[in-house]
Amino acid sequence: MSATEKAGHTFLASLGKTRLRPGGVEATEWLFSQSQLTPGSQVLEVACNMATTAIELVQRYGCTVYAIDMDKTALSNARNNVAANGLENHIHVMAANANTLPFADNSFDVVINEAMLTMYADKAKAKLIAEYYRVLKPGGRLLTHDIMFTAQKLGAGDQDQLVDVVKSNVSPMTRQGWRDLFLNCGFEQVLQQNGNMSLMSPRGLIRDEGLTGAVKIVFNGLRTSENRRRFLKMFRFFRSQRHQLNYIACCSVKGK
Repeated sequence: MSATEKAGHTFLASLGKTRLRPGGVEATEWLFSQSQLTPGSQVLEVACNMATTAIELVQRYGCTVYAIDMDKTALSNARNNVAANGLENHIHVMAANANTLPFADNSFDVVINEAMLTMYADKAKAKLIAEYYRVLKPGGRLLTHDIMFTAQKLGAGDQDQLVDVVKSNVSPMTRQGWRDLFLNCGFEQVLQQNGNMSLMSPRGLIRDEGLTGAVKIVFNGLRTSENRRRFLKMFRFFRSQRHQLNYIACCSVKGK
């Protein structure tokens, strides 16, 4: 598949980017701070990608993580990364569909799902969240990380350009829209943090990947004419929309 056809996160991963979430390490760290995890906690990560987050969770908290995805390449990369860190006894990587999770009700203390709900229409978002709610224990926490509109929505042309740049049907919501979505799905409390997206900004790249990693990504992004067209298109779009698009991190708490 050419650089122009790949989904945005797949293209960035091909350049060497390891943090493929809109708010990068800042948003993920906030989610961790809300997790209340212990070594005995059972965690489900939906759309685990390369297992970066799952590995960090286990290294920090000693918990058990079930890391699921539907993408075969992502699952292969996740298994390799887990093995390289010697965490096979703590992280169980498996193929599973988020719409029909192969787990019993009330199984997990935490469900974490970063940069996926944004890719679904609102009714489909609610269906996924209902499934996450089902497998969470009473008092459990759903940790999500997505894209947020700072105003009601983008203009029609800008929304079309967002879909074209990311190569996916991106459907962000406002801060209040995300809150209402989780509350309407049964969650008792929703805590939120939002801020500037870090995917393409120079400051965000350095914060997420370190200076050497950021330089490598930019070099790879500009190295060939095909990569350069895609990389600059993404960079210019997200820069032009930096005041309209934020990341949002939500901690939604299930009632006891």
